[in-house]
Amino acid sequence: MSNKKDKIVVEGVDLYYSKFHALKNINLKMKEKEITAFIGPSGCGKSTLLKSLNRMNDLVEGCKITGDILLDGEDIFGDMDVNILRKRVGMVFQKPNPFPMSIYDNIAYGPRTHGIRSKAQLDEIVETSLKNAAIWDELKDRLKKSALGLSGGQQQRLCIARALAVKPDVLLMDEPTSALDPISTSKIEDLAMELKNEYTIIMVTHNMQQAARISDKTAFFLLGEVVEYDETEKLFSTPQDKRTEDYITGRFG
Repeated sequence: MSNKKDKIVVEGVDLYYSKFHALKNINLKMKEKEITAFIGPSGCGKSTLLKSLNRMNDLVEGCKITGDILLDGEDIFGDMDVNILRKRVGMVFQKPNPFPMSIYDNIAYGPRTHGIRSKAQLDEIVETSLKNAAIWDELKDRLKKSALGLSGGQQQRLCIARALAVKPDVLLMDEPTSALDPISTSKIEDLAMELKNEYTIIMVTHNMQQAARISDKTAFFLLGEVVEYDETEKLFSTPQDKRTEDYITGRFG
């Protein structure tokens, strides 16, 4: 048994968009320094849950959440300042979304908003974040150039570096490779495996092979429910629920 502690605990979470019941009684415990994958067909609640973990859904009109989500045992809907929550729980989106500014300023943006002004300190954060995102060597001579000039795969690694710059504990990734070519995809996968030594990673993926390759645990979602949640190897080799089996063997839908 791993003696890793629970990083994020979701207890009895229901989420409604107005009358639509999007998440139904979700209960999940996600351990620190592991990769947890959310799989399942489109529209079944994977991204909805992911976005709840740093309260991105607060921005959606008519969204109501009941139940508890705990980060290190602390209720994220309680007294926690949402800016602090989003510093601790970073997000990387499906489509790379670098800011229309230099590579350097993309990375320095978050630390600056959290009050870091010293150039030496920012230089160090930019270098460390780009190194951690495995893209320093490609970009170190172009830091003053616009981030929009990078390839898609480079933009996505830049967005990962930008998320890491504020030193989060958790990295949420919403289908981070679905817009990328196979080579960029495998770079992001290698990167995720590397990053889990330091960070807790929760990734929504449409790609079952990806979940099987890189995640420690997998949750299978269907129609707003978690049908099955287990160690990835077990879930793919001996699923306990017929619906999981149908989905992963492609007999689904």
